Amino acid sequence: MNVKYPLEEKQEIMRKNIVAGNWKMNNDLSETEELLGHLKMQMVKEPEAEVMVAPAFTNLYTAFRVLKDTPVIVAAQNMHEAESGAFTGEVSAKMLKSIGINTVILGHSERRAHFHETNEILAKKVNAAMEQEMRVIFCFGEELEDRKSEKHFDLVAKQLKESLYQISEENWKNIVLAYEPVWAIGTGETASPEQAQEMHAFIRKNIAEAFNDEIAENVSILYGGSVKPANAKEIFAKEDVDGGLIGGASLKALDFIEIVNSF
Repeated sequence: MNVKYPLEEKQEIMRKNIVAGNWKMNNDLSETEELLGHLKMQMVKEPEAEVMVAPAFTNLYTAFRVLKDTPVIVAAQNMHEAESGAFTGEVSAKMLKSIGINTVILGHSERRAHFHETNEILAKKVNAAMEQEMRVIFCFGEELEDRKSEKHFDLVAKQLKESLYQISEENWKNIVLAYEPVWAIGTGETASPEQAQEMHAFIRKNIAEAFNDEIAENVSILYGGSVKPANAKEIFAKEDVDGGLIGGASLKALDFIEIVNSF
């Protein structure tokens, strides 16, 4: 059932529609340049949504240079919580900013599952990003067993509270949320538009209770989980869905642009 949680006083909504492509560990340099070239040629000058792409670390600066005169923002897929130090193989917020990258994805389900990132670790990463005035796309969501046992709302509330609710109200302007039901990532399964709306509305209610109505209404909440050209328009039409964090479909320029144009 599609449950809505209306706020007591309707605020002017300033949140943005956003479509972000998470390229994960795909595309070497030449493949990255080819995909960026297609995006640059085919992207409209003023898309209805804010557009982001997140290539691998090795190709971030190339992407920044290629796209600097376009409306497309380049984001990193991860960062370390320390500013510097003996952390072989890691990259800090300061390093990202030095090459023009001001946005980072944190908390993706693959980072949580494969690299054991806990809510506590993610809270430190969020704090480090806020200190450098970076924008964070913060990912969270439930496993299939959590949904089947009807614990998905409690789990999402816990992830938000333990990783995000330590930041100041002022810093919420640099937060984008990405709800990703883990059971719908890379499986071909997708939460129904009604399921997405129900969870997104719950998230806004939770934030309103923890902070205030204004923050809840103005934070963009993306849906991440097998979004494709065929279902993007229906999902994005829901009141509390402000766009998507796109995986596989973002690796094909035409598919990604069709999703961007679904608003």
